[in-house]
Amino acid sequence: MKILLINPLTENILSSNVPGVFEEEPDYIPPLGILYIAAYLEKHTSHQIKVLDSQLEKLNYEQLKNKIIEEKPDVVGMTTLSYTLIDVIKTAKLVKEIDKNIKVVLGGPHINIYPVETMKISEIDILVLGEGEKPAKDLVENINNIKNLYQIKGIVFRDGNKIINTGPRELIQNLDEIPFPARHLTPYKKYFSILSTQKPVTTMFTSRGCPYKCLFCDRPHLGKIFRARSAKNVVDEMEECEKMGIKEIFIYDDTFGVDRQRVLDICSEVKKRKLNINWDIRTRVNTVDEEVLKALKEANCKRIHYGVEAGTTKILGVLRKGITLEMAEKAFKLTKKIGIETLGYFMIGSPTETKEDILETIKFAKKLNPDYVLFSILIPYPETDLYRMGLENGIIAHDYWKEFAENPKSGFKPLHWRENFTLPELYNLLKKAYKSFYLRPGYILSSLRKLKSPKDLGQKIQIAINILIK
Repeated sequence: MKILLINPLTENILSSNVPGVFEEEPDYIPPLGILYIAAYLEKHTSHQIKVLDSQLEKLNYEQLKNKIIEEKPDVVGMTTLSYTLIDVIKTAKLVKEIDKNIKVVLGGPHINIYPVETMKISEIDILVLGEGEKPAKDLVENINNIKNLYQIKGIVFRDGNKIINTGPRELIQNLDEIPFPARHLTPYKKYFSILSTQKPVTTMFTSRGCPYKCLFCDRPHLGKIFRARSAKNVVDEMEECEKMGIKEIFIYDDTFGVDRQRVLDICSEVKKRKLNINWDIRTRVNTVDEEVLKALKEANCKRIHYGVEAGTTKILGVLRKGITLEMAEKAFKLTKKIGIETLGYFMIGSPTETKEDILETIKFAKKLNPDYVLFSILIPYPETDLYRMGLENGIIAHDYWKEFAENPKSGFKPLHWRENFTLPELYNLLKKAYKSFYLRPGYILSSLRKLKSPKDLGQKIQIAINILIK
């Protein structure tokens, strides 16, 4: 049996935000979800596994159709996010036009929130719930036997007119048992990020789940229990990436620094093996200290992404961030002192937030002075406490995400938190935030002093152009 895992196009991606300053040259990074599934199926089944990254290959729908025809798959699998749903459905329709007997299987956050609504889409045959590796393996081994499907935990399928949900499967506790993502099934040397002056780059997860309780969190399928891979297993994958010729790894854990000792162990193992590969992490300002940052620096960690989100104590409390402004200041100051680049994430338009609060957030971002900053408008996503709060308080008039899941149509736009601002007002404040941060003479001079190559200069010029035309 031939299984084709597709990273779908994003021609109809949902967005209501002003494009960020990095939009002109978007990142092309590996679709880790389907690469984990591909690796698990390669290891535990005898089926032929192919991966098609239609975004990286810059395909249009006609070219995608030709690729599917060429591959002649028996099963097509895709990861589904709420904001990619339209393109997932278009791809599913394309598959069924080619051959109605090809099974279309979906995984990902959206289908975990809206399984029944998704199964009402006639082109979708089966859903894989939660962490997909194990149920996907059981599914492909029994995909043509309805009776056996009833015995597989973690899937949704049709039996006649009935939608059968076999219930969630337990989360994987020992993440070391999962094979590394099947990067070899992609043209991995083409992946890059505008944040890196080197290519190819790749992405990586060293843990799953996040123990924190931020109001806006939208990771429903991975759980709130933090589960981490061992330091040895993590560095084994980093070493494999280095041998493939990959130059930089973007670690996409929700919070890399939850287990302080594990961070130190990973750094120690990288140094012990003398790996020559750069990497960056995402973590919280309350998970770093001078010892940890020194260890990260010595192990070639080049950049830390910090989710600060707000510049006032009031809004940090509303968002349940569990951090203080003082923690943020200390973390950014220490990170700079050690010599690691920083990227700060901030949001505007939070519950109870006023214009004065937003101006304070912009001011605080400039005070922290990260190497890069990303501002965004807060969007309440489904199955978050923020979205539930909006429905309960009447800020969100009706369950529009569920309505979209039941009747997905192009042109749908997620709504912002409409308590104190119109969308044009937030757009203008977002533009102000970007221009106020990036067009400071001190920031420009500092950035020019850090230039390391003509490509680096080109990236900075592009960023500047993007800001000026907004």
